Amino acid sequence: MWGGRKFETYFKRNIPKGNVAESWEICCHKNGMSIIKNGPLKGKALDEVIKLYGKEILGKKYDSFPLLIKLIDANDKLSIQVHPDDDYSKRVENQLGKTEMWYVIDAKEDAKLVYGLKKGTTKESLKKH
Repeated sequence: MWGGRKFETYFKRNIPKGNVAESWEICCHKNGMSIIKNGPLKGKALDEVIKLYGKEILGKKYDSFPLLIKLIDANDKLSIQVHPDDDYSKRVENQLGKTEMWYVIDAKEDAKLVYGLKKGTTKESLKKH
């Protein structure tokens, strides 16, 4: 596992033994549901609030909560990530696709972030594999 233990020191979290790779902070997903911490909706799950107030609180573009905000402790090399678009995800997994934005808050001096494809790689060449 490529995770680490930085959630303990950076965010003063109690985490399970071993390496921890991610922490889902704001999400409305069956595998991790955000619970409202305070205010008049305290204790309600995000999906409950959407049912209570209707999907119009999400805006006209979305049928479901469009964000998954998570923290990642990348203590080692991560695997190659390929994420489907909305059309494929809705058809196959009945959920939105994955659009990502990364904000690195700390990195080792020799850390690298690699993105994109090797020069000459095309959609057609990927389909052959």
